[in-house]
Amino acid sequence: MKRFLGVIAALSFAALPALAQGGRGEQHPAPHPPPREVGGGHIPQHGPAPAPRSPAPAPKPSPLAHAAGHPNAPHVDVKSGDWVGHDVRRDEPGLKLDHPWAHGHFTGVFGPSHIYRLGGGTYRRFGFDGFFFSVAQPDWVYANDWLWDSDDIVLYEDPDHPGYYLAYNVRLGTYVHVEFLGS
Repeated sequence: MKRFLGVIAALSFAALPALAQGGRGEQHPAPHPPPREVGGGHIPQHGPAPAPRSPAPAPKPSPLAHAAGHPNAPHVDVKSGDWVGHDVRRDEPGLKLDHPWAHGHFTGVFGPSHIYRLGGGTYRRFGFDGFFFSVAQPDWVYANDWLWDSDDIVLYEDPDHPGYYLAYNVRLGTYVHVEFLGS
């Protein structure tokens, strides 16, 4: 009998939080965080548009001019879908390859219909699903916080830099230029 009363007392004690919430056991949802400006699982529906060609080179603004909540790296704005930094890097010398597609073309899937999981490596050589890539030297600094063994990326074709593709990091919302090294 003492054991039975002990169980009843324990159950009554466990019910106190529910009684304190109006007796119905209601849980109040936690407030939703504000929507992110960049990253957080957002996947762009398409890659960047080709950058406009200008007849004469003009001084360009900082390629990464951004607003609060945006990284100091090439990225995709969640609200507008803009590929921030892409259009102003069109003529960047470090993004011109002497031999575009020297190792062939990537034959996998481009765009939001396929997410690849990085399988290891570094910015110099990384892989997934039997394909290997290297980050363009000017973009090494923009890949410092990538998790090379677990981040999800989506690949897009680069309309302005022959031989390069754009690897978009789903977690961070940033992207880098990558060269296909083969399979």
